[in-house]
Amino acid sequence: MIDLRSDTVTKPTPAMRRAMAEAEVGDDVLDGDPTVRRLEAQVAARLGKPSALYFPTGTMANQAALWLLGEPGTEVFCHDDSHIVNWEIAGTAALAGLQVRAVRGGPVLTADALRAAIRPASVHAPRASLVCAENTHNGAGGMVTPLAELRAIRAVADELGIPLHLDGARLWNASVATGTSLADFAACAATVMVSFSKGLGAPVGACLVGDAGPMRRAWEVRKRFGGGMRQSGILAAAALHGLEQHLPRLHEDHTRARHLAARLAAVPGVEVVPPDTNIVMLDLVAGQTAMGVVERAKALGVLCTPWHATRVRCVLHLDVDDVAVARAGEVLAEALRP
Repeated sequence: MIDLRSDTVTKPTPAMRRAMAEAEVGDDVLDGDPTVRRLEAQVAARLGKPSALYFPTGTMANQAALWLLGEPGTEVFCHDDSHIVNWEIAGTAALAGLQVRAVRGGPVLTADALRAAIRPASVHAPRASLVCAENTHNGAGGMVTPLAELRAIRAVADELGIPLHLDGARLWNASVATGTSLADFAACAATVMVSFSKGLGAPVGACLVGDAGPMRRAWEVRKRFGGGMRQSGILAAAALHGLEQHLPRLHEDHTRARHLAARLAAVPGVEVVPPDTNIVMLDLVAGQTAMGVVERAKALGVLCTPWHATRVRCVLHLDVDDVAVARAGEVLAEALRP
């Protein structure tokens, strides 16, 4: 079975398992885990921020940033198809007490769309306290927000006097695809979340990195959310291995995504979103349903995701080689035929 449902389905490589088994550990809640400290220091350095904190999941790290930067009873600007809006089960409201102000107007957040979503000042309307961007943008097919646009978004946030949080779960992919450094992307935001289970092949974990102010309270918020872990160096070792060994090969996933997209673009009744990175979105325009295509593909040996009623998502990753991509292209072409 060729699994294209997500880049989170990867299994740890033998070398990654050895790194986990041999990790130096301590109690990270009591007095610190040395491998976790190494990971946090390396991530902070790569992103050019003063500090980083290791979390069990990217969703928890995102929600911690919302708690740290937002103000209960106010609004947070998010793209209407962002992960924070659609895939974090309303944590924005339930945990941080923030109301989402959905920004529409294109596949990813832009400065112009953000500006258009700003409410006129009124005693009857909620204030905004935070902007959230996503790079790469999952719902848009792994689309990259270029550095110039991200800087423009930050400029609008500065005009409003509010901070910017960057959901950078796949910021690794954005950096590899554009040649823009992680630090240049991260400089646009007060806090940034990066995930180690997306693209880097680690089984668990994310980091929140940020400016000194918000990060002083990050440990407290992680503890409140139940994210304090003990001998977490076993997990952090996998993330370190992914950074050192798998980050340099991410361009291979991007190349394979383009090959898959080119193969499927010739299938009648399908519109393929040209991939910026490792995600291929297939829009069905001939009356088919995404669930029907997914079920036919599964019967033929390929797993993919019904993104919505007429869109199918395929994600390339560490465990899918050239042979698997070629086979997946054949299977999906068959499953997509009206």
